[in-house]
Order: sequence, then C-alpha cells, then structure tokens
Amino acid sequence: MALPVAEWQARTARLWAALDPALRERLAAGSLHDAVRLGCDLLREEEEEAALVRLCHRTRTEKEPEAASWYREQGNREFKRGRYQAALRLYSKAASHELPGSPEVSVCFANRSAALFHLGHFEVCLEDIARAESHGYPDRLLPKVLLRKAECLLCLERLQEAQDILAMLESKIVLDGVMTAHLTRLKKLSQLKTKLGEKERCPEPAREACGGIQGEPEIWEENTRISGASSSLSLRFDAERGRHLVASQDIVPGQSLVKEEAFVSVLCPGESLPLQDGDTAWDTRATNADLYCHHCLRQLLASVPCQGCSYAKYCSQDCADRAWQQYHRTECSLGALLLTLGVFCHVALRTVLLAGFAEVSRLVAWSHRRDKNLQNPEASYKPLSDAGAGSRGIPGCGSNGRYQSSYQALFHLLPHTEQHSPEHKFLCTLSVVAVCKQLQAAGLEAAVLNQESTQQWSKPKTCEKTSDELSPELKTVAEAMLRHVLQLQCNAQAITVMQELGPGDGAVVDKKLIRLATAFFPVLSLLNHSCCPNTSVSFSGTAATVRASQPISSGQEVLHCYGPHWCRMRVAERQQLLRQYFFECSCWACLEELEPGVKSVVSIRNSFCCPKCQAQMQGEEDTLCCSNEACATSASRDHLSGRLQDLQQQIQKALDLLRVGKADQAIKMLLKCQMDAGTFLSPEHLLMGEMEDHLAQVYATLGKWQEAARHLKKSIEIVEMHHGPSSVETGHELFKLAQILFNGFAVSEALSTIQRAEGILSVHFGPQSAQIQELQEMKACLSELPRNILQRT
Repeated sequence: MALPVAEWQARTARLWAALDPALRERLAAGSLHDAVRLGCDLLREEEEEAALVRLCHRTRTEKEPEAASWYREQGNREFKRGRYQAALRLYSKAASHELPGSPEVSVCFANRSAALFHLGHFEVCLEDIARAESHGYPDRLLPKVLLRKAECLLCLERLQEAQDILAMLESKIVLDGVMTAHLTRLKKLSQLKTKLGEKERCPEPAREACGGIQGEPEIWEENTRISGASSSLSLRFDAERGRHLVASQDIVPGQSLVKEEAFVSVLCPGESLPLQDGDTAWDTRATNADLYCHHCLRQLLASVPCQGCSYAKYCSQDCADRAWQQYHRTECSLGALLLTLGVFCHVALRTVLLAGFAEVSRLVAWSHRRDKNLQNPEASYKPLSDAGAGSRGIPGCGSNGRYQSSYQALFHLLPHTEQHSPEHKFLCTLSVVAVCKQLQAAGLEAAVLNQESTQQWSKPKTCEKTSDELSPELKTVAEAMLRHVLQLQCNAQAITVMQELGPGDGAVVDKKLIRLATAFFPVLSLLNHSCCPNTSVSFSGTAATVRASQPISSGQEVLHCYGPHWCRMRVAERQQLLRQYFFECSCWACLEELEPGVKSVVSIRNSFCCPKCQAQMQGEEDTLCCSNEACATSASRDHLSGRLQDLQQQIQKALDLLRVGKADQAIKMLLKCQMDAGTFLSPEHLLMGEMEDHLAQVYATLGKWQEAARHLKKSIEIVEMHHGPSSVETGHELFKLAQILFNGFAVSEALSTIQRAEGILSVHFGPQSAQIQELQEMKACLSELPRNILQRT
C-alpha cells in the first residue's frame, strides 16, 4: 500500500476540511519548508496523535512470545501431516516472534531444520542446526539434532565430517532405544559409503555447453557520463521532455541499456488480514514480508529474524547486519507506524537515512536558495553545479558533468509540488511530521543525524506523547521526506517478480507478476513514458536492467512504459491513469486512437459478439447493435457486462476446485464456461485465451500432456493477437508450452518451442534469467537422448 491506511486518509481529509480557508490557502501555495512548519503546528492536537496510535496498534510488529508458541504449534501440526513447506513458513514466523537470546528461538531453528531436511535443502538445514546450537539448544535434545546434521553431511558426501559426529555421539552419550537404532543405521551407511570410495562412484557425464544464447556474453561498455548506462546512450534535456535518454548509435533488440542498483528500496508488505481489537489469533498466510529478504529482496528459504521486531526478516545474517547499520536500527521500533503510513512514507524515511543527514541538509539548504529566486525563469532548472555547458547544465549532474545514481540525482527528480492536490500534500505533510515526531520521542534523533553508531540492538525509549516541537534538524529531515513522498508519485519504480502460484511442486509451474517493492532508481527515472515503449525492464533483487525490446535507431529517444500499455487498455483508460504523472501522452498509439472514427485494437478484440449470428456488437451508447445489418439484433451493454462478470466468477470457482484437487469437476465447469462465452464474446477476447490456459493447466495436473498442449496453443494464438509474437506475454506462454511438451516427451516440438521461447525471453530478461536457464536445461536433457529416439519424435 503506497499511501497511508484509509482511516488516516479520512481523518486528515476531515481535518483539512475543518481548517480556516486562509490557512488552507497558505498550505496550498506554500513551499515544502512552510508546509512542514504548519504541519508541526497542526499535529500538536492530542486527539490526532492518539488516533494514529490506535491505528498503529492494529499492526503488530513487536516480539510476542505467545504468538511464537502458537506458530510453533501450528508448524508442528503441518510437519506431522508431511506438509513441510507450510511447516517451514510457520517455524520462521515463530522464530521472528521469539525474544532474542531465549532458548525457545533455538527450538524454532531446530524444528525448521527438520523441515528443511525433508525438503532436501541440506546446506540450509546445516545453517539452521548451527543457529540452534549457537542460541543455546537444550543439551538433552542435542543428540537428535546432531543425528540430523550427520544425515545432511552424508547426503552432501561430506563423509569424514559425518563420521566424526557419529563417533562423538556414540562415545559421549547414552541414547534411548529408538535413537540408538537410528545411529547404528547411520554408522553402517557411513561405513558403506566410505568403502565405495571415489573410484566406484560413477561421475555424471560432462554436459555439453548449451549453444546459442548462453555462450554469448552480453556486450557492455559503461557510459562515461551516466553511471550504470550503456555507452550507446546520451543524456539530453529540454523544457518539454525534461531529462531523457537518446540512442547515440543504432541499438538491437535484447541489448542492455541500463544496469542500476536501486538507491533505496522498501519491500511491499503484501496482503494480510488486519487484526481487530481483542483478537488473539494470528494470521498463518505467507505474505511478501515472509517470502522475501527485507534488504536484498531475494526469496527467503530460512529467514534470519530481526532481534528487535517481528516484522523484518533477512536471507542471511550478513543482510541483517547491513540493514541494521544502514537504516533498520532507526526503523526497527517504528514498524507499525511505517506500515500504517504506507510504503511511500517508508521509502522517504529510508532515503534520508541512506543519504546521511549532512547530504540531506546540504541539498535542502540549496533548495531554499533556489526558491528565493523563483521569479527567475531559469531558476527551476538550475542545478547545483552552475556550469552551463554540456551535461553540466542538466539537473542532477555533478560539477564534472556526470549523472550518477546518487542522492543528488534523486533529489533533483521533480516533486511537482504545485500540481499535487492541496489535500494530498496535506496528507503527506502530516504523515512525515508524524514519523519525525516519533523519531524524536523514541530517542532516535541522534541515529538519524548520524551522531551515533549503534553496533547492537537496543530497545529505544518509548514515549506515549510526542514532543510538541520538532528540532530544527528533524524539520529538515521532514522537509526532505515530504519532497521524496511527492516525488514518488511520478518517479517510484515498482520492482516486480514472477511469483509461483500454488505450492510450486508440479511439473508445470504457473506464475504471476507481482509488485515486490517500491524503489528509487535515479538513472531509470530518466526514461520517459510511451504506451508503445521500445524497452523492457527486468529485476534481480534490488538491481534493474533495461533492455531494448525492438530496434532503436541512433537519435531516437529510449522509452519505458509506466504501466498503461496500448495492447492492454483503451486510450481513454490510459490517459486517465497517466494523469497521476502530470503529462499528456502523445505517443503514436495515443495520437492514432484519438483520431475521429478510429477504434482501439483492445476494443475490437475484446468486444461482445451477437448472441444470434456471432458478428461483432458495436455502439458507444447503452444499447449495442449487431454489425451484421441483416441480423439487426440489439442488446443492453449492462446485460452483456453482467454476463461477463458472472462468467468470470464461474471461472474462479473452477480454479478453486482445481486448488482443492477436484480436477475433473474443474474441467467440466471450464468447458461449460467456454460454451457460454462463445455465445456473447468475440473469439479473440482475452478471456477466451485465459480459459484455454486454465484448461491446459488442469490437463497438465492430470498428466494429460497432449490435451494440455492443444489448449495452450489456442491460448498462445490469442495472446499473440493481443500482445504481439515477440511480446513478453507470448514468451511466458511459450515457456509453459515448452514445459508441457518436455513432460509429454514430444521431443522435436519441445526443442522448437524452447528455441522460440529462448529468443523472446532473452530479449526481455537476458541470457542469465531463471527461465532461460531452465529452458536450456530442458534442451540439454532432450539433446542427450539417443539419436533413434530423437528421429522417432
């Protein structure tokens, strides 16, 4: 959630409406500095502060031993049922709620190691066993964990280490009957493996290097003027388009143009059920906060919890330590407040923490000097460097004329202060002031100002009532935060990731694109929008890579889609969504669709058809008429839209049946939906393709690969019509088809599909992406089959 919770938005809206009109005018016309000063005065009311405290109490981020016990019990139940992945998540939740140093946290790690062992993650299992031992795992239970450690070492072929542990256990302790028998079996297994030796172990045949894309290194020469950008780009600036990137040479599809680490990123928490007053139950669902590292954004397997709060989780102790030193020692006790006030507010705080107060103060002071010269028409574009020649005259560039992915470049991103609604600025102002007041009340001001270097976690002092007056330094922090919150509306970059749907243990894995985090990328922000872009952006952790998705000629602007794409929505919908960026899109797709009499491709392909003759229904009014003059059938738009909604609900019910293992019933319901859709939807309608895709998924679940492939090919035809044969959407569908053909042993067809999917996905994601690697593994496996089998298939 980018903005604060709805209750805080409603409360600030009421407070805004109750303000004196003269004060509202001052706030609307004032500078960021004036807004913060007035915001500090307006948030003095105890009633407003108390309301925010009540909202924060609905979000639990502190350690709760009762919750830890409950999650551990739930994990034990799932473990006994053999649902090890669910147990793993629950043990992680339990560990995050245990108090640091408590013996119970060692039990959580030990239990989690058992789940990891059953899932085959032996290296990570060993890490959890080490954590359990270092956190004081009880001596009476230690033999069980050490036996598990020996089993892991045996599985990893670390025989000497396994033998040492088994010998130590055998000589040092007296085991009960069950464990003694288990130890004996392990000893025999260890001895047998040792006798076999290296000579008798058959080495895996050396796999030939995959040809094609994997063997071709990406051509990359970094720009001397723009950090993280290719030398094939140049930075330009004009009053109409602002800063933008232009090709300085011809660029081919798939060529990398920008490789940038986020200056700052904050994990989006994901959906969770809000707890009501008096609730004692805890949510067992896994959200983004449970699935991804809060620092590097990599997927979590066995999370390392923060010692101070139950919310922050990391992929390693290294990430936990880095986060603590850079920002989390300040954010830790503010977790509930930051979740209440939204991701934008959180990004703004983390931005100033990473930049450091000295740099923040310097740039805020510079902005004050610039504001005094607003009568000068050049002032709003004059950068810190006063040099006017070349790129040194472009906002955000340093005195050497270089545009770096730095706080200075980020600070120069436009906040559009005059174009945001006064109500929105008021909401943002009160929110950042509330954060700074809490920083002061919790004794964290010194940490924010970089005047202390806390090495270990220590609980900050709490204060029920914040101070009435912010210090001058925290007012500077609040002003910078307000600037960044306003910047984010136009410059926030969503870090996205393909997330598996369901348990992910099937032969064909279905995935969807989710928003993982919100970030500032100063160089990526140089790309202007087009509804028909010539680039594609992909992410790996906190790093973004921009690639050309089509040929770009020298001198042509490099463009990125901010969301509204011409293949996915009509021009009116696109223009409506783009208003948040304070510009009118004039790309060729928008200009073409705005011509009189021109109908968008989306409208044509996603149209209703006549229930009698199946011709296209047309009309802009409430009543649609059949385009076949001989038919002359008419129908209410509302009626047809209602049928479409009912159909979507039926499809969802079919998918719910599939999730609970009722595949046959799901097939019957989907086939019925198909028949119904054919009576009033165009054959090219995207929903028709989605139903084919769902049918392919169900048949794949049943192992009916030929039938699954037949339906998926129909889905691909419709996807290609809507998004194009080289689109990322087509690439994802071809990837699924390759999986189905591979599992169905349709070798020659699988190889040709793999080749086509590789060609498309490598353009959008590069040769090292997970999907490309999986495709190449399938290709290598199929290529190693005997020649006579390849010829038959």
